[in-house]
Amino acid sequence: MTGIIILAAGSSSRLGTPKQNLIYKGETLLQGAIKTALATRCSPITVVLGANFEVIKPTIEDLPVTIIYNEDWQQGMSSSISSGITELQKNEAKISSVILMLCDQPFVNKELLLQLISANSKQSIVACAYNKGIGPPVYFDGFYFPELLLLKGNEGAKKLILKHEAHVTTIPFLLGSVDVDTIDDFERLKDYGNESN
Repeated sequence: MTGIIILAAGSSSRLGTPKQNLIYKGETLLQGAIKTALATRCSPITVVLGANFEVIKPTIEDLPVTIIYNEDWQQGMSSSISSGITELQKNEAKISSVILMLCDQPFVNKELLLQLISANSKQSIVACAYNKGIGPPVYFDGFYFPELLLLKGNEGAKKLILKHEAHVTTIPFLLGSVDVDTIDDFERLKDYGNESN
């Protein structure tokens, strides 16, 4: 079974307001990410919150996801990955793999996430290719759970991807570079088409 962890603990410092709650196409960015994850029928879906927990949690608590609070969110994305993996491993069902996704890539869709899963093989990592590099969302076989738990600081999972490059498969995601870090980023969203990859 593949679980999905949505990393949404950041403070949105460059934006000045919680990006998780920005309204895009009638719902918040985080609500949109959750609905995309739910559409894959992966289970469980875990949302990791941190900064602005009190104002973000009420917007998603009616959705069928596990919400956890990462009290170490200021230590960087690695702490949220660790929190999410730890939560997944509490699940009674056998979680054999995970997709790590962000809440501010509005062009991620169900088909893209299912492509990540279908492209996997034993001990594989499947990442998205965009902007002449690779990035999230990323699929990790359960073989990498122990190393995901050991990540430190704000490096996210990229260190692991580079370390195990021989096991990495990529799929194209042309709009993967469209994310929301500033108000200008958010304003530019309307200039993009509706195609997701």
